[in-house]
Amino acid sequence: MNLKLVIVDDHGIVRQGIRLIIESEADMEVVGEADCAKDGLAIITAKKPDIAILDVNLPDQNGFDLLRDIKLTHPDLPVLFLTIHPEEILAVRALQAGAKGYLCKDSSSDELVKALRKLAGGGVYVSTSLSEILARDVSGQREKLPHERLSDREYQVLCLFASGKSVGQIA
Repeated sequence: MNLKLVIVDDHGIVRQGIRLIIESEADMEVVGEADCAKDGLAIITAKKPDIAILDVNLPDQNGFDLLRDIKLTHPDLPVLFLTIHPEEILAVRALQAGAKGYLCKDSSSDELVKALRKLAGGGVYVSTSLSEILARDVSGQREKLPHERLSDREYQVLCLFASGKSVGQIA
């Protein structure tokens, strides 16, 4: 049985590259793609994939909000964030929000496949560098970055401001 995946990323060329990597594996297939959160959730609902791959930056909603919506409607669906944002910036927040893995887009294709197989087996995927960050967090050896001290809502508002939204649009 093939591992069924859905890709939600606003860049077509990125989706195409991910699809090529996934479909080079004999036991994996992409069953749907979307360039925005709304379409992504609809495709996930219709296609019932084994794993969803999300970008953090989407035109209509950020990936964290989409993850929340996915967890409400498909609580057992493993989600892998594949994004340009460095692990030390968002990975901990992503895992706390319910993602089962976090990879940067500069990762190798082999690492993407490894992460997908880990999630398919019921595990959580973190890279070696992220595991070091998490170990320092747990042991108290790493001081939290300023954005890590924000609540989820505070962080969401900060991201909306950074993306150019006005106070009226955010409220």
